[in-house]
Amino acid sequence: MNFYKVSLNGHKIYKAAPVKLTIVKKMTKTLLHPQEIEVYYVIPTLRRYIAVLFKEQGMKQKDAAEILGVNTATLSQYSSTKRGHKITFNTAVVEEIKKSVARIKDKLSYIQETQRLLHYIKSTKALCEIHHQLADIPCQDEFCLPGQGGQKNGS
Repeated sequence: MNFYKVSLNGHKIYKAAPVKLTIVKKMTKTLLHPQEIEVYYVIPTLRRYIAVLFKEQGMKQKDAAEILGVNTATLSQYSSTKRGHKITFNTAVVEEIKKSVARIKDKLSYIQETQRLLHYIKSTKALCEIHHQLADIPCQDEFCLPGQGGQKNGS
């Protein structure tokens, strides 16, 4: 048998044959940053709302998938609430999403409208509302900055 030397975190390990090593680190979140809320919750939910509204307008699934940059199976998961369903948006945000859907014609306009919606969600305090639902954070100005949302202590 041929042995070869592998170094893993400074430890020398001798292996008999090549092995694919996968290290999985389980992360437990007790504090989520607003940016994590956007990436893991807000953007997938925006895609779901947009996909459902595209479908309601009669857009073909193939065309909607192309614009959103996803495959058709992913689009089906948005429709069946297997993806992008962990949060809901308030009525004002949903109305803004509807306006955006009317403006989205291609990938570029989709990206532009997504950025506009993310800015709207931050500036109208909706992000802070979502943040408080998902993470155990104190409600102080350091976390809910003016223009980014949230309620101050005592409200």
